[in-house]
Amino acid sequence: MKRLVLIIGCVCVLIGNLYSQQRYGFVDTEYILDKMPDYKNAQEQLDQISSNWQIEIEKIASEIKELQAKFRADEVFLSSEMREKREKEVFDKEILAQKLQQKYFGINGDLYKKRQELIKPIQDDIYEAIKEIAKDGTYGMIIDRANGPTIIYSNQKFDLSDKVLYKLGIRTN
Repeated sequence: MKRLVLIIGCVCVLIGNLYSQQRYGFVDTEYILDKMPDYKNAQEQLDQISSNWQIEIEKIASEIKELQAKFRADEVFLSSEMREKREKEVFDKEILAQKLQQKYFGINGDLYKKRQELIKPIQDDIYEAIKEIAKDGTYGMIIDRANGPTIIYSNQKFDLSDKVLYKLGIRTN
């Protein structure tokens, strides 16, 4: 009788351990984003916008160099009043260039806002797909291996990236 109770107890413990183990999976969000046409389009838009803004700033920088060169060439012939006026003109252009640089590319600048507008919905879709896969597959944790060397070894059979793409309606080769 004691043996039977002991065996039943051991079986219960083993079954409990089996069911309490968490399943883990990983995804590669860089791989997923690379396969998403919406992301590529958004990235192209951001690159174009950024390029246009950079050209605008470079044009002002070129104007500043021209003003400085002209000022240095004419400085000897200028009255103090004209010298101050030209220095102020160069200074104002430099301030304008700095303000545009900050407005477009600053921490909360226009590029950041545009990136949030274009990329955040795509990231949210990926997150929702991952969440559904995790719930359906009873995964305890999904790890993103794209950003940093946090996983030294990973078995490909646990890579859920293609499942995420499938859930998003994107078929891979």
